[in-house]
This record gives sequence, C-alpha cells and structure tokens, in this order.
Amino acid sequence: MLTDIEIAQQTKMTPITEIAASLGIREEELEPYGRFKAKLNDSLYNRLKDRKDGKLILVTAINPTPAGEGKTTTTAGLGEAMAKIGKNAVIALREPSLGPVFGVKGGAAGGGYAQVVPMEDINLHFTGDMHALTSANNLLCAMLDNHMQQGNELRIDQRRVLIKRCLDMNDRALRNVVVGLGGKMNGIPREDGFIITVASEVMAILCLAADSSDLKERLGNILVAYNLDGEPVYAKDLKAEGAMAALLRDAINPNLVQTLEGTPVIMHGGPFANIAHGCNSVRATRLALKLADYCITEAGFGSDLGAEKFFDIKCRLAGLRPNAVVVVATARALKYNGGVPKAETGNENLEALKKGIVNLGAHIQNMRKYGVPVVVAINRFDSDTDAELAYIEQYCKENGADFALSEVFAKGGEGGMELARKVCAAAEQPSDFHPIYAGDLPVREKIATIAKEIYGADGVTYTAQAEKALKEIAALGGDALPVCIAKTQYSLSDNAALLGRPAGFQITIRDLRLSNGAGFVVAYAGDIMTMPGLPKRPAAERIDVDASGKISGLF
Repeated sequence: MLTDIEIAQQTKMTPITEIAASLGIREEELEPYGRFKAKLNDSLYNRLKDRKDGKLILVTAINPTPAGEGKTTTTAGLGEAMAKIGKNAVIALREPSLGPVFGVKGGAAGGGYAQVVPMEDINLHFTGDMHALTSANNLLCAMLDNHMQQGNELRIDQRRVLIKRCLDMNDRALRNVVVGLGGKMNGIPREDGFIITVASEVMAILCLAADSSDLKERLGNILVAYNLDGEPVYAKDLKAEGAMAALLRDAINPNLVQTLEGTPVIMHGGPFANIAHGCNSVRATRLALKLADYCITEAGFGSDLGAEKFFDIKCRLAGLRPNAVVVVATARALKYNGGVPKAETGNENLEALKKGIVNLGAHIQNMRKYGVPVVVAINRFDSDTDAELAYIEQYCKENGADFALSEVFAKGGEGGMELARKVCAAAEQPSDFHPIYAGDLPVREKIATIAKEIYGADGVTYTAQAEKALKEIAALGGDALPVCIAKTQYSLSDNAALLGRPAGFQITIRDLRLSNGAGFVVAYAGDIMTMPGLPKRPAAERIDVDASGKISGLF
C-alpha cells in the first residue's frame, strides 16, 4: 500500500473556494492561504450566530499503545462516510505540533484514505498559527525579563517567575536553562525553562477564547510571577496583552481545509491532552456546529485525558452539549493491553483480548457517566479474526455501547458507512450531558472525583509543593475553576507501565499551577513533562525534500 504522504500527493484537491461555497461561505468571509487552505473570519460567525446548532459528535479512544488506535483517521473517515450516506457534516480538528511530527508519534492529519489535506502544509507550517502562538508567549517572557532589567518597578521576585518560554519542537536540552548570563547588560541571571508550544497557556487561551476581545482579556489575566511581597503579577501589569493579541490577530481565526474526499474540515488550535486540555478551539467547534447538521470533533489521547477535559473544561466553559461519543479501539491494542508484545498483536489471541478488553470497558463506562450515548468504533486490521471481532461486539453490547467496524484507512468514507449510520442513530437518542463534577467544588475534591470516577484510583496523594500550590491557588480564587490534570496517556493511572484497567493505586499530584487566563487549574500527576524529547531514531531522520520541492518520508 502507498504511504500516507504518497496517497495525499496523488489526490486531486478541490480549490478551497469551492469547499467554502459548498458550505454557503461568502467570498468576503474567506481569507485564502494559497489554493487549498483558508482562514474564516469573524463576519462568518456573526452572520451565522443565530442559526440552530447541529449535532456535536466527539471521537475519543482507549489508552494509546504502540499497536495503534487511529483516532484522527477514524474522525476523518467518519466525516467522509457522513457524506457517503447523504449527511451534511463538518469535521473540527486540532492542528499538529512539530514535536510529534519530527519525533515518534507522527502528525495529526489522519492516515491512509482517511486524511486531511494538504497533508504536508498541515503537518509543517500550515497557516502560521503555531509561530504566532510561540511569538506571543515569548514576547511576554521577554517583556518580563526586560521589566526586571529596567528597574523592576513591579518588584518581581526573580525566584518566583511562573511563565516559561516555549518552542514548537521536542528539545529536552531546553527543559531547564539559565538566562541573563554574560554581565549586567544581558539581564538578571535566573533559572528558566522551555515548554512545548502546545502546552502553553497562550495555546489554551486561543482555544477557549470566544472572540478577539475575550482573547486579549484572557492574555492580560495570565499569572506570570509573584512580587517580593508574595502578591500576584499578571501579564496586564506588564502591559503585554495588547501586543500579544496583535501577534495573534490572524491566528485566532479558524482554518478551513478538506479530507481526501472533499469533506470540509475546520482545523484550529492544538493543545496536547496529556499536558494541556487537548481540544481544538471553541471558535472552530462553534462554526462547525453552525455550518452543518453534524460537527465531528476529537479530543487527544484516551478518554481519560482528552474526553474528560473536553467535557469538564471545554463544554463547561463554552456551553456546548455533545450528542454522542465514539470510542476508537483496535483488537491489536486490546491484545497489547492483555500482555501481548507489539510484534505478536497481529496473531489471534482470544485470551489476551479477554484480558485486555477491560481497558475498553473502562472507557465505555466512563463516557456513559457523562450521560451521552456511546458507539465503539473498531479500527479494523487485516489480521483481525472473526472470533476476535465477535467477542468485542458482544462485550460492547454487554457494556451498553453500540458497535461498528471501521475500515476507513483502506477504503475512505466507504469503509465507515456503518459507523456513520450508528453514530447518527446514537445522536438522535436523548443526551443527558453533565460534567463529572460540580463547578463549585474545591480543586482538591475535583481532582479526587476525576481520580476515582475516571481513572479508577483509590485516592490522591499530594507532595509538599502541591499542598503549598493548592493554598496559593485558593487564595487567588482558583478553587472555582475546572481542573486540567497532566498525566501519562498510556495508562488510566499515572504510571505508564500499568496497562489494562489497573486497580489499587493512588494518583500522586506533585505540583499545581493556576492558568488564570485560560480559566483552569493544571495539576501535574506523576513524572509528566511539558517539554518532550526526541527518540533515539527521530522521524526527522527519514524526512527529505527533493530539488523540485517534493517532500518524502513525512509518513
């Protein structure tokens, strides 16, 4: 079979003006970036704001494994399949980060015949949103250091600077650095560090902002440091929010692209779900809901991370009400959860499947706790046997979820028509959506609820640093905010080695941070890092471009 990039490069794309016209988007509401991608401006949403919303479908998954799940592939294929069965759907996705593209995980544009294109553009520089976000974050850092150098009128305590510089790349060498070296003219020496752009609060703010005014206000509310009296210092105290918003003037507008089959896709924002809230922008989702009868969106990694944050943070803050949830799994990944090595997951092994399927059961049950109908999509591989698929189908029925095979990787929309029909049927069922915890609970109780109800933990332990942070956050009014738990994506626990459905464990919170502008509290569980590193053999080694500009090896 052709590689993903070869399939994408052989596809004849529809001009983006035609994709926009098929949705009723007017010429003045579209800002083209070349022939096949464009931004959608405020005038479009302002015209559509009173239109009735379509159905909101969330695609999530079991915990990721090296055997693969194909969540974005399923999302893209489901959108293509909706068109095949005569439904009007718009897909809403996140933008890829260069970190995974050049690292090990890959991009975020789907795969096989269920991809979003132009694939190279999307997975590389796209429309410049990541660059704008990185620049806005680092401008704030530069202004803070400059303020301390130029007399420090705000009396910022250089030992209590909270904001970090960012870079959209995996670079472990920058996790901890010292800045301001080289003498008096080069600033105040202090410890600093970098995080990956998609973990930054600026990214979260872009994805949760309702409009440009809301964006600027949220940017001004970023807690950047404490002063020598222990009082908070915000970005607005540095007068940084105006310039930051100027850098994000175009980035706040969602991007319009398409699938291989010409299905419209709105792609905007890209926070990771293991270290951030893992959802595309509120603006993109709202636009998709206005433009189509169905908005198909996804949340990063497994439902314990992305879907939980989609429901408890994004839907809560934006007033969204999902109508159905799709949980993606593969027989191979379930066997891996049952103890089978990756190299052997292609062999039939019903005993391992029965042992590992409890991971799927946990995700189904967790999603049902939110009051939303659930459909399981099995991303089918050629190695899957009839006996394995029959067992998964029976297990889904016993756990109150409908079931469909998905062959969109190999067949595009045609391979997802059964899934599309079942998703439409689920979306017509009554949805009693509700977050898993009440907004007025203290942060400690919110974390305890997520740990118990979603992860299956027996309890939560806090380090001394976390206890101190809890008190500081409460003093600043943060107890009223939702919680964004940063933890490993590979397990329901905070230990990546615990596969399946672990029991008898505690979640350890080592620190917390108030994302005051974004409007949530980040709790760091286990040893999760906000600046990933490259693997021993990074994907970048296989990527090249020839004299004509044709890229190879991207996927």
